Amino acid sequence: MNYALITGGSRGIGRAISIELSKMGFAVIINFISNEAAAHETKQIIENQGGNAELLKFDVTDKIAVDKNIETWITNHPEDTISILVNNAGIRQDALMIFMQDEQWENVINTNLNSFFYVTRRILKSMITKRFGRIINIVSLSGIKGLPGQTNYSTAKAGIIGATKALAQEVASRKITVNAVAPGFIISDMTKDLDENSLKAMIPVGRFGKPEEVATVVGFLATEGASYITGEVISVNGGLYT
Repeated sequence: MNYALITGGSRGIGRAISIELSKMGFAVIINFISNEAAAHETKQIIENQGGNAELLKFDVTDKIAVDKNIETWITNHPEDTISILVNNAGIRQDALMIFMQDEQWENVINTNLNSFFYVTRRILKSMITKRFGRIINIVSLSGIKGLPGQTNYSTAKAGIIGATKALAQEVASRKITVNAVAPGFIISDMTKDLDENSLKAMIPVGRFGKPEEVATVVGFLATEGASYITGEVISVNGGLYT
């Protein structure tokens, strides 16, 4: 059976991606770290729609935990393969750089950037052996344009964009594509502290996006029809920045 692993897959954009990939016929592995109730809720939604979902709890910033949990999953699923990886886990801890604390920098870099390396290198081994894979990284408008108050977040997301472009060239001959999706302002826990009314005036389409609109793009990149697209960053931002 073909599986899709979605880090941070229990809520918001991650939940929408988990549901979308399930609808496409993939069994889904929902990674989470703290909100077990949300993870079970996402699993239940998928199962109620006739899909298959599993929960896999581990901290994406802990390289030992990443290795242990993924290796255990592989051992317990000898006939299955993770052919889709969506690196979605992320946090924001905004502050002007002059006031930013070490912990705010380190937490955001570890969760958004280092986790990409820890998870992807482990999944990549199997993809290379199977000569197929789809790696899709959820980045941000902040990583393309840069946003004030987000030097940590912009750094992490820009780093993943660079890694996406480099890794895409490393593994293309193995029929593995590596792409990034860059959401703008999307309705989710990540944006609930923002002033939507004032910000949506800046967006040409006049509203925040929906998690499902990001998930649709991820779903397309996971298809065989997207096999000639790699090393790309696709923005989903309502025309805010082009």
